Amino acid sequence: MIHKRQTMFLVFCMLAIIMSGCATSGSSTGASNTTSPAAIQKDKGTGPYYRDFADVLIPGEMNVVQDSSFVYITSGLTAGVLTVKGHVDMDSLIAFFQNNMAKDNWKMISYFKSPKTIMLFKKETRWCAINITDGTFNITAEIWVAPTLTDIDSGVSK
Repeated sequence: MIHKRQTMFLVFCMLAIIMSGCATSGSSTGASNTTSPAAIQKDKGTGPYYRDFADVLIPGEMNVVQDSSFVYITSGLTAGVLTVKGHVDMDSLIAFFQNNMAKDNWKMISYFKSPKTIMLFKKETRWCAINITDGTFNITAEIWVAPTLTDIDSGVSK
């Protein structure tokens, strides 16, 4: 299962790299796609923080799961999956993402609420899918960010 997931993610990254050359640059709204190392630091016990995605806020009670995360960062493009885990309430976490993603100029497209909730957001040149799983002792959130695909000839998003 791990190898299949890693293989799928590598394919995703290669597509993201290829599409980054086709994507339009210079969005007039929202935060930058990249962060400096100083911006991704998190002190224990602090409030919400930004990690690898400069426009996706993470609750302070949740910590990054390094083994389940892979983020590709280059100038003008940050894509991948950031997995966080913590002791939080499912409904509170859903409300947290709904409120804070809107503040960072993400538009909620849809979501499915169940023990495994999926939330879909979109910006001008990127998509974000947040997969929230209610576990026995923790709640895990996988935050996937990917560039949109554009028509190479016309530059129009599909």
